[in-house]
Amino acid sequence: MSAGTGCTPLARATDLVLRYDGHLAVDRSSLELPAGQVTAIIGPNGSGKSTLLHALAGLHEVAAGRLEVLGTSAARAQSQIAYVMQHVAVPEGVPITVREVVAMGRYPTLGWWRRPRREDRERVRAALAALEIEDLAARHLGELSGGQRQRVYVAQALAQDHVAIFLDEPLTGLDMVSARAIDRIIHSEHEAGHSVVLTTHDLEEARAADQVVLMAGRVVAWGRPEEVLTPTHLTSAYGLGALHGDAQGPFLDDPHAHDPARDDGISPGAPAG
Repeated sequence: MSAGTGCTPLARATDLVLRYDGHLAVDRSSLELPAGQVTAIIGPNGSGKSTLLHALAGLHEVAAGRLEVLGTSAARAQSQIAYVMQHVAVPEGVPITVREVVAMGRYPTLGWWRRPRREDRERVRAALAALEIEDLAARHLGELSGGQRQRVYVAQALAQDHVAIFLDEPLTGLDMVSARAIDRIIHSEHEAGHSVVLTTHDLEEARAADQVVLMAGRVVAWGRPEEVLTPTHLTSAYGLGALHGDAQGPFLDDPHAHDPARDDGISPGAPAG
């Protein structure tokens, strides 16, 4: 299946195989992700969504096949990608403010020991404003709710020099205000020519993307939402009985959609090592 954009892709995989803790996470798969668009990676827990995203971000080794990101290896492309993890541990008692966390997004360009320039301060201010957290700038990170923290991490990514943002289930479990703020960023990055890749369990979120990658331990299908999110493909990924329909169209009954366990490419109940 081809995206057919006619330009250099964000990423291209050929016969890609990924393993996680000795287990097969993504079986031999090929795909192409267009640049400057929003790509949603969807599938049940254990389908390899996060493992694929980590590989694209240069954080997971390729077991077999070929993976290119921005025309080079994923590891070499890392400096051009802002990555927002699903869960970030915050050490208790660390007195770091929201502004300081967002300013860390400038470190790859500025360096750890150079003083911020006017441009750096402006980028931080703009990122705080974009995520509607200017009023939280002086607050300590540990004082914030989960949704507020997620907005801080997305603001940090925005402050970083980047051509792509990767997000691992960025809207899962968030309050409505935080979810709307992050969703707005996801669907406006293309205005700056940037690419966005996110993992999700939400079928409607996937339908709103420009491109979709459907996972089930392999790439079941990839391309435009209307090409990928078909009853045949969804049944193949989620199994018989998971797909239902009503006046609004097909929807999924995914029993693992809100499972807090990490989507590590291993089926629920499989041994971790």
